[in-house]
Amino acid sequence: MFIGLMQAEHEGFAPMPAMLFVRRRTRGTGRGSMERVRIDKWLWAARFFKTRSAATEAVNGGRVHVNDARAKPAKEVVVGDTIGLTVGAIPWTVVVTGIADKRGSASVAATLYAETPQSRAERERRNADRRFARPVGADLGARPTKRDRRRIDDVRGRR
Repeated sequence: MFIGLMQAEHEGFAPMPAMLFVRRRTRGTGRGSMERVRIDKWLWAARFFKTRSAATEAVNGGRVHVNDARAKPAKEVVVGDTIGLTVGAIPWTVVVTGIADKRGSASVAATLYAETPQSRAERERRNADRRFARPVGADLGARPTKRDRRRIDDVRGRR
């Protein structure tokens, strides 16, 4: 709120020069306000990524969606938003239940989101498939020859 000269005279007092430039914040974006936070900070605080720069790269790479729309790192999230993200090869769909801009313990980070039942079932199914799948190159027999080793490396993408 700006107190002008005319308003101050109308209220019955003569303003001091310092009072002419008093402003009151209208938005709750001050440091004490925790109603919304940047998506890259939230992903880092919720421990989906080890560093904030890794979270920013994931958002820039299109692996993070907020409410089914591709997000930018400065996108602000609020409680109730649905976030779809891919960490490595694992897709997650979570609902924001808490806001934090600082990284805390894992138990605190777990309270910041709730994973949807469909996401949890899909993630568990993928883990089971990966656990019971035969390792790459298991059908080659005993110790691989130099030629076999090259084939294994080609399949794994190491060459």
